[in-house]
Formats: sequence, C-alpha cells, structure tokens
Amino acid sequence: MLGHPEPLLSLMRFSLSTRLLRRAAFLGVLALAPVSAARAEPVRVYAAGSLVAALKDVIAATGLPAEAVAAPTFGPAGLLRQRLEGGETADLYLSADLAGPRRLAEVGKAKAVVPFARNKLCVLARADFGLTPDNLLDRLLKPDLRLATSTPGADPGGDYAQAVFERAEAVHPGAKATLNTKALKLLGSPNTMVPMAGRSLSATVFLGNNADALLYYCSGQGGTLKEAPGLSLIQLPTNMSVPATYGMALLTDNPDAMQLALFLVSEKGQAILARHELGPISEP
Repeated sequence: MLGHPEPLLSLMRFSLSTRLLRRAAFLGVLALAPVSAARAEPVRVYAAGSLVAALKDVIAATGLPAEAVAAPTFGPAGLLRQRLEGGETADLYLSADLAGPRRLAEVGKAKAVVPFARNKLCVLARADFGLTPDNLLDRLLKPDLRLATSTPGADPGGDYAQAVFERAEAVHPGAKATLNTKALKLLGSPNTMVPMAGRSLSATVFLGNNADALLYYCSGQGGTLKEAPGLSLIQLPTNMSVPATYGMALLTDNPDAMQLALFLVSEKGQAILARHELGPISEP
C-alpha cells in the first residue's frame, strides 16, 4: 500500500474543528488518490483573474520545479468553468466563488471542492466625487454617477455585485432596480472592455473615462491607485457588504496538482495569499 506524502501527513495532524471539516474531506480525497513515481505532465491551472499576482507567488513557493506547472490560464471564473464543462481540460480550477467548483463536482468533473481564500468588495471611485462609506449608497444612486461592475454569470465579481444590490434594497427600497439599470458591465465577459496596453482592467475603467466608480474586489486595488491617480478606495458599509469566498476544484489525480492544492491551504500558502490582500479561509 502506498504511504501518505509527508506534506499530507502534517496537514492531516491538524485538529478537525467544525470550520475545517471541508478542508479535512479534501485532504482525504488527496490521500486516496494514486501517486505516480514519475514526474507527471505539467499542472494545468485555470484561475480567476483576481488571482494573477497571488498565484504566481504561490507557485514559485511550492518547491515544484519550474517546468512542473504550465503557465496558468486566467480569466473570468464563470467563463473558465463553462469551458471546463464544455470539454477543455485542466488539473486544478481556482474560482472566486464556490458555485463554480461545486458545479463541476455536480457534473462529475471535480474530485474535490474546498474553499481556500476570502475577499470582499470595495468601490474604487474618482476622488472628486467625495464618496465615503456613509454617503456611498446615496451617491451611487445619483444619475450623474456612472457605475461599473463585472458581468453576472460570467464572473463571480458580477454575481457579488448583484448581492450588494440586494443588500442595498433592504437599506433603500428601489435601490436594486436603480443600480441594476445604471450598472455598466465593463468587466468579465468576452464582449466587455479591453484593457489598455500595460494597464489593468480596473485602471482602464478610469483612464479611458468609462465610468466614475467601480464595484469590484478590494484585493489588488492598491496597484490600481498607482496606475490611475486621483482615485479613492471606499469600503462598503456593513449593511451592504457581502462575503466573497474563493473555492478550488481538484479535477485530476496529477500529484503535482495535489501538491499545489495542499500548499494553497497550508500556513505558508495562506500567508502568501494574505500578502495579496486575500483573507484566510479559517482563523488559526
């Protein structure tokens, strides 16, 4: 009988508190998977665009040889999930939500699903609009403010924006319809805005004068503030905030993909994600 890889043994020694049960189940699947003595094919990763910088650092820190991981495919997680359902192949799918990985499990394409990071939504806006958490909803509802979001269905960022609109409705009746009507879906689908050369999508929203405010992930927006001067980053008030939980789906038995997945939920992997403003999936 094959023994457990040492990294797996150390992770399995963690106490199984209620909030770690999903992670424990995931590790159990890895333990049962066959381990090849020979180096596997390069790991193919499909990952949400909000993970570009973080995932590159994670891969570099895994200890895997450079040739063991192919260049990741990044994009809107909803569209990537559709491509995988349609027959494209990968070893690991990293989504900005849990719905995509769970869908792949439902259709028999995922061996395990586990949450691995948290994010939240913020509003990036032109500083001269004077947005604050206290006046945010009132200002977003004004006709003169152009609001950009990502595309629901194609990108979890758009789905989270819809959830924010739902919460806004409870604060200000009629807000959901107003926000849905005015929201410019500039990110997250094949037919949306193309980034300027050398610029991020978030920065392009403002550098191209496409909108006055953008409702999107908080992580990574420090870079946008440097790319596009004259912006402010505003936290959502508690009564409008929604959690954003990132999930992974293990799609094959590739042992290097398993090692990468394990590293993501390890203390070192979680610390790297934290440096990129992604929260831990559980407290110590």
